[in-house]
Amino acid sequence: MSNHIAVPKTYKLFVNGAFPRSESGRVYEVLSPKGVFLANAAKASRKDARDAVVAARAAVSGWSGATAYNRGQVLYRVAEVLEGRRAQFEDEIVQAEGVSASAARAQVDAAIDRWVWYAGWTDKYAQVAGNANPVAGPYFNLSVPEPTGVVAIVAPQDSSLLGFVSAVAPALVTGNAVVVIASEQYPLSAITLGEVLATSDLPKGVVNVLTGSPAEMAPWLAGHADVNALDLVGAGALDWIDLEIAAAETLKRVLPPEEGPDAASPTLSRIAAFTETKTVWHTKALL
Repeated sequence: MSNHIAVPKTYKLFVNGAFPRSESGRVYEVLSPKGVFLANAAKASRKDARDAVVAARAAVSGWSGATAYNRGQVLYRVAEVLEGRRAQFEDEIVQAEGVSASAARAQVDAAIDRWVWYAGWTDKYAQVAGNANPVAGPYFNLSVPEPTGVVAIVAPQDSSLLGFVSAVAPALVTGNAVVVIASEQYPLSAITLGEVLATSDLPKGVVNVLTGSPAEMAPWLAGHADVNALDLVGAGALDWIDLEIAAAETLKRVLPPEEGPDAASPTLSRIAAFTETKTVWHTKALL
């Protein structure tokens, strides 16, 4: 009989490529559906949210300035590392959500497929969304999509991994940086994905993961003047109308909550939601 004593893991935040504890020192217990203790998770504060926004803002120029092809390579690398750690994700989902091993496997499969799907759009999206506009004169008039900047996300709260991936991946395609509040009940896979991001080629600060109470953190992100867009896909249980009002004061683009199994399903509209169209005029050469 083994005398080994299990060491409970404390899952930390993922901010600026590192794994800090909450500045408040707070943690909360993550329990299985049957009430079994699984781990401790950091309970992020307003200060942690501000630090995450600072990290995201610093990362925007480098990530958006990379070639679309390079962003696709980086995102595909994330999927490769996620595939290599699928056993850990499946085990976490089984324990946290209380589902069968086959259901957990299907969720991981879908998350990997969805990440690859979005990775494939990085060097194609501008061709679909951009266009050459007809004008009366000797000019080229071109419209191209550009990233919005810093996107704050309340991830779906009823999913360990798939909902998180579905909300985060589309924002990264065109070069945005993300601050995401993970599922409060199922945070473990989100931080494990942070470990995947940290060991992939994704630059630090491009994705920042906060765990804890969305009701506590979302208002600060909604009203933060350096956040450019707000995705409330997982905020259905919150007073999300107030969040929209707070976001409007700083002219943020806002996506409303979604519910059900198809919430944050993979669509080009989720990529478009975090872009702005830039129109450029250029004189045609006269022969």
